[in-house]
Amino acid sequence: MQRNDGQKNAREHSIVGWYFEPFRKYRTGSGRARRKEFWVFTLVNTIILFILGSIEGSRNGDGMLGGIFLLISILPWLNVYIRRMHDTEHSGIFILAPVYNLILACTEGTRGDNGYGTDPKSH
Repeated sequence: MQRNDGQKNAREHSIVGWYFEPFRKYRTGSGRARRKEFWVFTLVNTIILFILGSIEGSRNGDGMLGGIFLLISILPWLNVYIRRMHDTEHSGIFILAPVYNLILACTEGTRGDNGYGTDPKSH
């Protein structure tokens, strides 16, 4: 049985879909990321790290679970952060600018195509 595009779109644009999008795209250094993709990934990672830290803290653990999760998620996080900068038509190097990168991460992306790719909202 073939699923219809409405069902596929709803599933792809759920919180889970937005969260796993950076894992699917982490090997590409190009393209753009919507604010929603960046912030869902950042928020869910923060929640997961908090939960893992709480579990390990209650068991007097050594932080191994959080460390492993951080190693697994660091490349997708860096990539989605760089693609977020691209969406605002800035180079990925701006992730190193402490306050300005946060402003750019909150700023709406360029409408239409820019030098870094097509508008992610047009898909």
